[in-house]
Amino acid sequence: MATVSGTDRLRDLHAFDDTKAGVKGLVDAGVTTIPYFFRHPPDPLPVASPSEAAAAIPLIDLAKADVDRDHVVSQVTAAAETVGFFQVVNHGVAGELMEAMLAAVRRFNEEPLEAKVPYYTRDVASKVRFSSNFDLFRSPAANWRDTLVIEMWPEPPSPEEIPPPCRGVLEEYAAAARRLGERLLELLSEGLGLPAGYLGREAGCTDGLSVAANYYPACPEPEATMGATKHADPSFLTVLLQDTSGGLQALLDQPRRRWVDVPPVAGALVVNVGDFLQLVSNDRLRSVEHRVLPTGAAGPARVSVACFFRVEYASTRPYVPVVVGGGGARAAAVYRGTTAGEFLAHFNGKGLDGRSALDHFRIPAAASSPPPPL
Repeated sequence: MATVSGTDRLRDLHAFDDTKAGVKGLVDAGVTTIPYFFRHPPDPLPVASPSEAAAAIPLIDLAKADVDRDHVVSQVTAAAETVGFFQVVNHGVAGELMEAMLAAVRRFNEEPLEAKVPYYTRDVASKVRFSSNFDLFRSPAANWRDTLVIEMWPEPPSPEEIPPPCRGVLEEYAAAARRLGERLLELLSEGLGLPAGYLGREAGCTDGLSVAANYYPACPEPEATMGATKHADPSFLTVLLQDTSGGLQALLDQPRRRWVDVPPVAGALVVNVGDFLQLVSNDRLRSVEHRVLPTGAAGPARVSVACFFRVEYASTRPYVPVVVGGGGARAAAVYRGTTAGEFLAHFNGKGLDGRSALDHFRIPAAASSPPPPL
């Protein structure tokens, strides 16, 4: 590929963005070669075998908490401390609702362009925003996906502001996912030796909920790009609903550093620790990097719905590391305090560039001090 100047690249990115058609628009136009700004260099890390991957991501039955709560607390906490990713079944979100949510996202993305254009914006203050690549003008390479983000808590948009294909089902699904998130944070609080309501209420992990509905169109050159670049989530906790397409991979480092598939499991939801929870837990819980591979040209498009437990930009509430009890809790704060607005501004400002957003808030070892006691 010929070298493209920064000025020409910016011009081409703006031309793509100005169509408001996203990646789906490129596919609809019949492209057989992806634009150069979607091309990613090869990743040198290996991918785990299917048999290794099957054992790497814990699958936890939450119904067993009614019989042996301590065992489920131990399972959830161990997964959050070591892998950072796990899947849950018998989680209380109805299968019919999950299917309806995925179908609604697919309908919205596959509507005619004129129906989607009114929602296309890069204004992070908007409670409903549709775009392709939130970091389009900052990341080294664009990802092959379009995303609809809706801020559902604490002040959701009015039903009329939500795209018609998603109305009703989105509100119902977000409420069910929030109940699940509260339940998981109770289990994690107990696992850290804290009161059950600590992470959810006192630490503010349920202060906000953002729903990101992702659409990954079939790609004519899947080996040349990414559906989502390697990143960790700017959230406390993420609850992900994925379809049966596959493609989600977590970057694990035991017994060696490699990519591990997070396979679709019937009726399951994927849960992962986000950067905010790693910060608040003072590195006790792990926010793990992950990525999404593109869908091949044969398709169909991949659809997923991520519920991010995080607060909005406007929040001025400070988040600081805390002593979280025994079992390896650190005697000194690993991070400085921050607000959601500061953290999200840093995350969005750097884009998905392969660097951890947490590094910006990490305290040099010599300057660290004990975190505040509970």
